Amino acid sequence: MKTLVFAIMLALSMPVFSQTSYTPTKENLETRKWFEEARFGMFIHFGPYAVLGNGEWVMNNRNIKVNDYQRLIKFFNPKDFDAAQWVAVAKSAGMKYITLTSRHHDSFSNWDTKQSDWKITKTPYGKDIVKQLAAECQKQGIKLFFYYSTLDWARDDYRWKTGRTGQETGRTKQGDWNNYIAFMKAQLTELLTGYGPVGGIWFDGHWDQTAHENRTDQTTTVDWHYDEIYSLIHKLQPACLIANNHHLPPFPGEDFQIFERDLPGENKAGLSGQAVSEKLPLETCETMNGSWGYSITDNKYKTNKELIDYLVRAAGYGTNLLLNVGPMPNGEIQPEFVNSLAEMGKWTSKYGYTIYGASGGFIKPQSWGCITQKDNKYYIHLLKNESQTLTLDFPVAIKSATWIDNNTKVNWKQDANNKVTFILDGPMNVLDAIIEVTAKI
Repeated sequence: MKTLVFAIMLALSMPVFSQTSYTPTKENLETRKWFEEARFGMFIHFGPYAVLGNGEWVMNNRNIKVNDYQRLIKFFNPKDFDAAQWVAVAKSAGMKYITLTSRHHDSFSNWDTKQSDWKITKTPYGKDIVKQLAAECQKQGIKLFFYYSTLDWARDDYRWKTGRTGQETGRTKQGDWNNYIAFMKAQLTELLTGYGPVGGIWFDGHWDQTAHENRTDQTTTVDWHYDEIYSLIHKLQPACLIANNHHLPPFPGEDFQIFERDLPGENKAGLSGQAVSEKLPLETCETMNGSWGYSITDNKYKTNKELIDYLVRAAGYGTNLLLNVGPMPNGEIQPEFVNSLAEMGKWTSKYGYTIYGASGGFIKPQSWGCITQKDNKYYIHLLKNESQTLTLDFPVAIKSATWIDNNTKVNWKQDANNKVTFILDGPMNVLDAIIEVTAKI
């Protein structure tokens, strides 16, 4: 109890600078630049819900009472968890960072938090997963981000009565909201002071306190105290980025913008209809099958072609792809994901330079593919062979065009207005036929 009080007092006593007039530090801007060039990361949803094999929303979807759900602590035992293997899988796929669910909506903490006994170190496994993963990420040169849920289906002091989810988990009293805010601050302080440099904090759950999930305004039924929370994070680690999956335009104090299951501006899944920031780095998150957390019956795996398409199209928008894995309850990443990521690694090892550090093209992605750009090089990614020719209004005069896959010249012609027509003859790479265009300097 003394440790909890001390942590809360420490968090509340930190000098606070207003995020409403937020000016990022030099270190923060450097992380943003790195993040914008990284293009590819691994999302990891892992917790006791994996034992039930029905995704990370199983507690809410099946209306499991808190007391019943928390029995999982007795047999959640990821004894085969291997931090080095997790990081190696990500790295070999060409991923540059990992975002781990430190605490999801079920309130379970994957580290040895002092703020709750509902945590990984109270399971039969008994070890701090966050600590192991943080050490291994530093060793292998991968940045570690923490997903952190602002929504909670277990605690009484979360405003569950006004929330849209978690209404049937058996809570009968409403606790003090300020205590919940203090709890979150204390946990975030632990993560930001005990696990080395943190790439960013990825918040989720704001939408629970709105009238519906994809609002066009910022109205919520609670005060989330973002000004205090964001200030705390930026004070503890100035280089740490902040993003919030609230499905709205960025709030003051946020350092990159998230799109869920959608590329910016497309909103095909209906979750990311918000305006696209022109100032902040962008990231879209997506699953490899249909589930975030482990689902034993979900075998709708995306093909290698679909995954490469998504990664490349994201880059064509100037956006990172955060691709999810949901490890099995024993701590292993299921082989279907490992195999798919290995195939993606073959592509990134050969063609990754066309997306890493590259900006989005001068036109948004099209049905045929997209364009990325780096210095005086333009990379035309032909993801679908729709025609024998491709005509583009180039912003510059071009010097040459080459098929990357076989290093042969592409026939092209350019008129006085820089409209270029490429002749798409010969065999094309079925995954991604790439034309490297060099502009005249």
